[in-house]
Amino acid sequence: MWNPFKKKTEAGQETPQQKDYNNRLLMVKICFLLIFLGAGTRLVQIQVIEAGKFQEIAKKQYEAKVPLVAQRGNIYDRNGNVLVTNSLFTSFAADPAIAGEHAKFIAKEFSKVTGKPEREYLQKLQTDRRFVYLERHMLPDVAEQIPFKKMPGVVKANEPMRLYHYDELAGQVLGATNIDNAGVSGIEQQFNPVLRGRDGYVIMQKDGLGRTRPSVEYPREEAVNGHSLELTIDLQLQSIAEEELKKGIARAQADAGLVVMLRPQTGEVLAMANYPHVNLNKIDNADALKNRVVSDMYEPGSVFKIVTASAALQNELVTLDKKFYGENGKYKIEYPGKKIRYINDTHALRDVTFLEAMAYSSNIVMAKVSDLIGPEKLYTKARDFGFGMSTGIELPAESNGQLKKTSEWSLTSLNSIAYGYEVGVTPLQLVCAYSAIANDGVLMRPYLVKREMDENGIEVSSTQPEMIRRVVPKDVSEKVKQMFEGVVEFGTGSSVKIPGVMIAGKTGTSRKYVDGKYEEGSYNASFIGFFPAEKPEIVCLVIMEKPKVGYTGAVASAPIFKGIAERIIHNNGLIATTVTADQKTPATPTQNEATVSIPNVTDRDVEDAIEILKKNGLAAKVIGNGGEVVRQYPQSTSKVERGSIVQLMTNENEGTVIAGSTSVPELRGMSVRRAVNKLAAEQYAVAIVGTGIVVNQFPNPGSALKSGAKVTIICEPKALSTAQLY
Repeated sequence: MWNPFKKKTEAGQETPQQKDYNNRLLMVKICFLLIFLGAGTRLVQIQVIEAGKFQEIAKKQYEAKVPLVAQRGNIYDRNGNVLVTNSLFTSFAADPAIAGEHAKFIAKEFSKVTGKPEREYLQKLQTDRRFVYLERHMLPDVAEQIPFKKMPGVVKANEPMRLYHYDELAGQVLGATNIDNAGVSGIEQQFNPVLRGRDGYVIMQKDGLGRTRPSVEYPREEAVNGHSLELTIDLQLQSIAEEELKKGIARAQADAGLVVMLRPQTGEVLAMANYPHVNLNKIDNADALKNRVVSDMYEPGSVFKIVTASAALQNELVTLDKKFYGENGKYKIEYPGKKIRYINDTHALRDVTFLEAMAYSSNIVMAKVSDLIGPEKLYTKARDFGFGMSTGIELPAESNGQLKKTSEWSLTSLNSIAYGYEVGVTPLQLVCAYSAIANDGVLMRPYLVKREMDENGIEVSSTQPEMIRRVVPKDVSEKVKQMFEGVVEFGTGSSVKIPGVMIAGKTGTSRKYVDGKYEEGSYNASFIGFFPAEKPEIVCLVIMEKPKVGYTGAVASAPIFKGIAERIIHNNGLIATTVTADQKTPATPTQNEATVSIPNVTDRDVEDAIEILKKNGLAAKVIGNGGEVVRQYPQSTSKVERGSIVQLMTNENEGTVIAGSTSVPELRGMSVRRAVNKLAAEQYAVAIVGTGIVVNQFPNPGSALKSGAKVTIICEPKALSTAQLY
């Protein structure tokens, strides 16, 4: 410190003490200056250079972006019957960091409700992640039992989940969604962007306790719900196809089977059934979602003779009455290099016309005809029919099939391809080819989606029939059609004849090619046909894989085709019975042949009721697990097609499901769509029996029922004023 009384030293000189003091003072000043400069630089960096970054960090501390989930679009059949909708379920998620010391309590409470072990929840809560799902898609009434408000860090959210109203019906066509409601197969996958819509969001502010509140000062984007689709599938035809296929599988003891129905004039797919079925509401095996109609290749066998006949007739190499020698069922061919091959027929034919050769499915005659056609013309005609290329249908994983170029053919290829070997086709390609003949020689692109509609039901787009090409001239298609009529009238397909309607079709049988060789005793059996033959409305293909009781198409597949055709022709007025002028058969079968009266099985034991129905030529579907039938549909004395299914409602849940806080609404007289929407709005599950208008329901209107319980609705079609299809 300065002292005025202190004696001054000589000018310009400092004492050692002063010098040391000044140096230390300078160092302090420099340190303060550096600190100030550092703080200033950092302040500029935070407030100017990296302002955006730190604003985002701050926002995360007091703001939360909450998603607004879009509702997935519905799927309908061609008549507006709802096939797929959504149902709201409840999910629980947690922030393990906040749950912390409460983890054991949370795990215990969830375990009490779900029955799962506590350790399963503890494992989820003992993680470094900040977000985990504890449970997803719980029924609302079950979720209400979770005291989540007492659980720090646990949040509850409503999540939509797909509801497939007919369980197994058209399962492989509709496809499935995953737990995040995204399509993973079928229509659900192919049209996922259309059906899914676009999620929105809302910015929420957090208070000091972490609670979120919406703020009008922050941006909000509303969710855009997905669009709905109307398919070309006809619910009633699909049901018929699946029921008859299932019965046929049991009868033939086959490993698998499929049915495809097309409208030849437009290419609309009316039904597409696979067996084994898949229950979309409870998928046990993901492999069952595979749609073999579009994904699998088959060596078609004799049904491929459509190509050989068309090529020969169009090039005027044969006529329908041209005679061929059938070699008495065994044909020896000698190829260059002394290679010998035998072609065998099931029927030992001698002199037959070309039309008769098709009717009796002669491989020998088709092989001889292929020698007249030649490789290039046969290959070209196969390509014209669409073999060897995808059809372009709106389904994922469609196969192109296999049609080798002529340069890759062996000495035996020409003759083999003529009757359906050394070529791979998909069932859809096959039904499209026959549709071309049924449509006067014009090939149409097959399609499944008829219309796309927005969330208000307003049409966004529609699919129009699309012609691919003319495969054969009209006169040639008439000749080929005549050959297929002969197959049914007096040939291998005579078992499908139905009095009053002309059917054209073809049987096919091919050995299965497994692991590089033909498997002994293993066959694919097929029948494909269209009706009425004069003006075809439906083309139908049936394929059975490895049938064990009758391996040929005539025995294993033709009865399924006939069962389908009979029900379409005689049931519910879908098609008017068409009788050609020269037919002498009666227009309709007698009641004793076609229909049976339903017996009264109400108040009987379920097993007795099933047996009684079976003796009367009827099948039964039991609804519920009770031991006694309390209601049946259709009612007794009703006349139905032989083999039809009678729904039996049991006394299950009479005293268990009825005990809730809400009343079952009156649904009778409503359309299926309206009834389903009403039940979904009141948080009931629904089971649908039949199609059309609701005629009965179980439990009865006004019954007290828990939220989430199942209501069964019984439906039947409206009475039609005409008997024409479409």
